[in-house]
Amino acid sequence: MTTPVPAAPVAPVAGRTNTLSIIALIGAFVIPLAGIIVGFIALGQIKRTGEAGHGLALWGVILGFVFSILYVLIIVLSILLPLLLAGTVSRYGY
Repeated sequence: MTTPVPAAPVAPVAGRTNTLSIIALIGAFVIPLAGIIVGFIALGQIKRTGEAGHGLALWGVILGFVFSILYVLIIVLSILLPLLLAGTVSRYGY
């Protein structure tokens, strides 16, 4: 009977940047929701594999949230501001 040979530990690959972390950062500017989702996926992969790119993925998530909030504010203000101004114009006769 043979004894099982223990598996060698896997060394982290520090020289390679996670591709999804780059996509998350770019996606945060273009489609913020994609930056958030892909950023979280990249952070999980980086934690598991030890690849580089943690900062890129983290900034993809952060900027995704920031741009999402800004886009929502722009949409809400573009709807409410004309309505508020229209009410002011008709009330004061300008």
